[in-house]
Amino acid sequence: MTTDVTDTGLGTIRAGILGGGFMARVHRTAARDAGAELRAVATRSAAGSRDAAQALGAERAEVDAAALLDAADIDVVHICTPNTTHADLALRALNAGKHVICEKPLATTAEDARMLAETAETRGRVAAVPFIYRYHPMVREARARIAQGEAGELLTLDCSYLQDWMLLPSDDDWRVRSESAGASRAFADIGSHLCDLIEFVIGERIRTLSARTRRVFPERSGRVVDTEDIVAVLVETESGALGTLLISQMAAGRKNALTLELHGARQSLRFEQERPEELWIGMREESRLLLRDPAVSAPDAARLQRVPAGHAMGYQDAFNGFVSDVYAAIAGAQPEGLPTFADGYRSAVLTEAVLDSAADGGRWVEVAA
Repeated sequence: MTTDVTDTGLGTIRAGILGGGFMARVHRTAARDAGAELRAVATRSAAGSRDAAQALGAERAEVDAAALLDAADIDVVHICTPNTTHADLALRALNAGKHVICEKPLATTAEDARMLAETAETRGRVAAVPFIYRYHPMVREARARIAQGEAGELLTLDCSYLQDWMLLPSDDDWRVRSESAGASRAFADIGSHLCDLIEFVIGERIRTLSARTRRVFPERSGRVVDTEDIVAVLVETESGALGTLLISQMAAGRKNALTLELHGARQSLRFEQERPEELWIGMREESRLLLRDPAVSAPDAARLQRVPAGHAMGYQDAFNGFVSDVYAAIAGAQPEGLPTFADGYRSAVLTEAVLDSAADGGRWVEVAA
């Protein structure tokens, strides 16, 4: 079972949220599930803050981010704003003595992400990035089985993250333009999740990669597009396993299809985020479909399961587990697998490696440690 803040001895955690969109609603739900009080919300305007506070059920609206960051009655700040604002807001929150949960990408450059990770460590604050797919129980089950050697030596990887929300030229969003999203869209937005999950599950890092990107439409809704729609990556891990990664926001019919297929010398393991209750295990003599069941799961998978087998768990449950672990860490616990600002820095390093490789025609590049 995940840890509720009522179990930590800290008392009630007081949360503030910067932003008022879909992700703010997800964070709000998770914070309340973990027993926190949502004290305040702030967006880019006072009017927007009032609307968001009402929609999210916060105690009050702050006129701007500065007021929320300065508030004495907030322990942890959830940053759910456009990408290019993350680094500045996270740094200000840390300097104000707050714990921080910052949406990814943590920063639009690896140097800024490194600085944030170092600042969080220096100030002794819990600082986390919602790589929440780590919190699907069957992901933890796959990780445990690989760590125990059940799959054998890792040989190859076949992984993808496919969506279709940018399929049409009329599809538009703030993420399309680098001025608000940073230099990368598809990889920084969803490829970052995929690479974090790969490295988390296999227990080793991507050592080298070769990448190509594609921007399908030069304009969307009459405005210039300067970020990629599709990324294809070849990778080699530290142990020598080879892999293919496909990231696309233009795959018709795919809504949030994050898939890991890992091929070991003895077994293959396949996890699909849209089928989170299942883990496929392939062997030469047979294949099995393992269904989520806390009674027979690895301990780290079992602790994330709040309901019995047969009662489906999904995305919000994973997010709830992540926030619960963050709050437990604030109270002094050391939850297994919590993604921190160090992981956000790692993601930024991978993003820059992908962009560098793609800019040079797919040249193989070493990924910094």
